[in-house]
Amino acid sequence: MSEYKESKDNPLHKEFGVFSNTKYVLKKMAQYQPSVLFLMALGFVCDSIFSYFWGIFGKYVIDIIQSEEGTSAEKSLVFLIVVAGVIAAALTFGSYLSGMKTWYRYINVRMHIITERVAKVLSLKYELLEKPDVLDVAERAGNAVGGNDNGVEGMMRLLAVLGGDGLTVIVTFVAVTVLDPRLIIALIVLTIIQYVHFRHIIKIDKARVWDQLSGSWRSRNYMERVTQDFDYGKDIRLFNLTGFLSAKFKEVYAVFVEKNDLHHKLWLRHNLISAIVGLIIKGLVYVVLYVAVLQKDMTVGNFTMFLAFSMAFARALINFMEHFGDYRKASLETDDFRSFIELDMGDDEKDTIPVPESDSYEIEFKNVSYRYLKAEKDALSGLNLKIRPGEKLAVVGLNGAGKTTMIKLLLRLYDPTEGTITLNGIDIKKFKRDEYYRLFSPVFQDVEIFAFLMSENIAMMSRDKLDKERVLKSVREAGFDEKVESLIKGIDTPLTKIVEDDGVDLSGGEKQKLALARALYKGAKIVVLDEPTAALDAMAEQALYERFDEMIGKKSAVYISHRLASTRFCDNIAMFEDGHLVEYGSHEELMERNGKYADMFAVQAQYYKEQSENGESGVIVNA
Repeated sequence: MSEYKESKDNPLHKEFGVFSNTKYVLKKMAQYQPSVLFLMALGFVCDSIFSYFWGIFGKYVIDIIQSEEGTSAEKSLVFLIVVAGVIAAALTFGSYLSGMKTWYRYINVRMHIITERVAKVLSLKYELLEKPDVLDVAERAGNAVGGNDNGVEGMMRLLAVLGGDGLTVIVTFVAVTVLDPRLIIALIVLTIIQYVHFRHIIKIDKARVWDQLSGSWRSRNYMERVTQDFDYGKDIRLFNLTGFLSAKFKEVYAVFVEKNDLHHKLWLRHNLISAIVGLIIKGLVYVVLYVAVLQKDMTVGNFTMFLAFSMAFARALINFMEHFGDYRKASLETDDFRSFIELDMGDDEKDTIPVPESDSYEIEFKNVSYRYLKAEKDALSGLNLKIRPGEKLAVVGLNGAGKTTMIKLLLRLYDPTEGTITLNGIDIKKFKRDEYYRLFSPVFQDVEIFAFLMSENIAMMSRDKLDKERVLKSVREAGFDEKVESLIKGIDTPLTKIVEDDGVDLSGGEKQKLALARALYKGAKIVVLDEPTAALDAMAEQALYERFDEMIGKKSAVYISHRLASTRFCDNIAMFEDGHLVEYGSHEELMERNGKYADMFAVQAQYYKEQSENGESGVIVNA
């Protein structure tokens, strides 16, 4: 995939247009909060009438004063005031009701849309999460649902404003045309000039400020997370990283300061243009009205009314065009959101078949290669490997040898650049990913702990759906029961202190045991352990491998490690180096060949032996 972060040719970005986005937003409002449509309409009708209501009221007050006298004038004025008061009260109540009832409904709709974005992120293929283009589109989509006058919520809020301005323009248009058609033309021309400039500023602002900040937002969020994350706290203090991280922070924020300055300069220029246009419009209105008074004998009452209509028209037209500019900006941001939601990276879920039901599965790599984005060479090249039913396979090699890439391909987190992977002779691409994932119980080196209950972290489902007895059994089998029993709430203990004040933080070794319990609870047909013992010492590592080998029984298992504690009890060993499978066979066979595996084994055996002789915890590994 090519990267086009700042190009209109970016295949990940779509432009839907204002009309399409308006339909989209209205549809979402009707879907999640249908009452908000009525309340929004009520508000802009009341606000529109209010903009010229007092001008009409003033005309009739002046007409009564000029044409009637005595008691008749007083009665007429009282009646007019009562009627006007009732109408004004109704308009005020309608406007207030709309304002009080719509704002949180807009937020409610936005929260539902945020949920849609989260669901999209969770459904993306894993390898897409490592692509900068996708991350940028996802970041922009997040900004588009950030609230207030931005993106989707901005369109909802501005729809109400545009409705009021538009209705006012329509109602007052006729009155101003009757006064002087030339005034209408002049006001429209001036408004268009202001709008064109406004639109120009919007485009520059988005292209030169907000679009270029999309990558910087990720950097800023990362820096804020790192500096406040408990897991980083020890390193920051012990390695005295305060000055270093502060400098990094300043670098990131320097970009925001620069773009913020440009943003304010652009809008200062536009505000100056708006002020000049506003003065010209007011001047034209008063000139036309004075001419009408002098040449057409316009009454004072009509002067008041037409002044109100003219100013309401000019103000509404300017506001409409400016708000429409804001609306277009929000629409462009909604483009970002919809581009992500409708992101199509190729549908590989069509015409899929069910994963065959079987007590055992055979997986085969057939000339499989994989190359990361922008990499100069394959991370894994020409791999031919078969994992037979019930086989225990050890995948070994130094860091960067291709072990983890092989596992990600096995789990179908990646799809091969070349070659195929089959399950019982069928290309795994023919299966739905979710069904294929159910075949595996993985344990990774980096164990991710969620801020949920311990039981939920093990079962990976909500507490009302999990099987507590099964959780406890998995805890015991993983050797994690001593830790769980030491906790007052046991498996109902919340983990991490991010959400709950009484949350518990686990050590590296405890996290690994929780991950083992997680894999045991899932109970899938194939077990994958990707360097799960990195946080354990050598003796604990070998003991854990032996215990876990007993627990998985006749299931297929793949053990990945750059240490060799797992190899002795495995059926076969696959040795990787520089992305290639360089040796394959049983431990005894590879030792007899006296090749790369034998060399690595001898080095590690000597290391363990030296540890034992020095009285350190260790295991003497005999060849």
